[in-house]
Amino acid sequence: MADSKISKFVAFMVVFSLMICSTTMAKSKSSGSKLRVGYYYKTCPQAEMIVRKAVNKAVSKNPGIAAGLIRMHFHDCFVRGCDGSVLLDTVPGKPAAEKDNIANFPSLQGLNSLKVGWIGYDVPSGRRDGRVSLSSEVLQNLPPPFFSAPQLRDNFRTKGLSLDDMVTLSGSHSIGVSHCSSFSSRLSGFNATFDQDPSLNPGFASFLKTRCPAGNSDPVVSNDFQTPNRLDNKYYANLKVQKGLLTSDQTLFDSPLTRKLVVENAKYGFDDSRAEVLSPQTNDQVITSDDE
Repeated sequence: MADSKISKFVAFMVVFSLMICSTTMAKSKSSGSKLRVGYYYKTCPQAEMIVRKAVNKAVSKNPGIAAGLIRMHFHDCFVRGCDGSVLLDTVPGKPAAEKDNIANFPSLQGLNSLKVGWIGYDVPSGRRDGRVSLSSEVLQNLPPPFFSAPQLRDNFRTKGLSLDDMVTLSGSHSIGVSHCSSFSSRLSGFNATFDQDPSLNPGFASFLKTRCPAGNSDPVVSNDFQTPNRLDNKYYANLKVQKGLLTSDQTLFDSPLTRKLVVENAKYGFDDSRAEVLSPQTNDQVITSDDE
């Protein structure tokens, strides 16, 4: 209950501070063509400080919120840009919203019990919130779990992100869960030569079979079985011993295209310098006050 109140408090402060600015911003429509840190300095100088303080206060009480924000950031920005549309609820009688897509539910739920070290980066402001949220667009934009490294590279490239960015952002799989259906093809009936994916550690495969029994509903498994509640470099260490849950995870180490980057991330971990990749991602498909 306490964690729920903290999350609601953060959301309230963000919305409240932006509502204060909305009237002034509407009157100066032509001034919002470029994103920048301190965008509201003249029209609403306290806005970013209010949001920053609210988030810092919440994170100080429950560090897991920070990890949740990073994962949510990734899933939101890949669909229609960083517009907050992943937070919109499905309207009764209308098509399902992004948050109800299998890629987001329940993997973006229950993040308030996670742990993460302090990671900070500047996010230029000035964008408008999205008012369209469609579940059907999620899988069209988020890379699927069966992609190879070259396919992942091409997908991330459409968002203006490099190979280094891609491997770093893939580290968000250090937290959250995946449905068994997203990797079950690796456990049996893999291809005509191998019944089981040869790139999957046999012991790990046996463990996964106990968590995903045949004929069961579609349960979920932690993306990082070692430290599922902590954003750390164990995700990359798992790939080095063939214990990546998804094909799109394990391919990062198996492919010469990205292996060196995985090794570096396994050694140095995820810190402020790595988190900087999240900032340029916010500049994709921006909705500003100049948009209709």
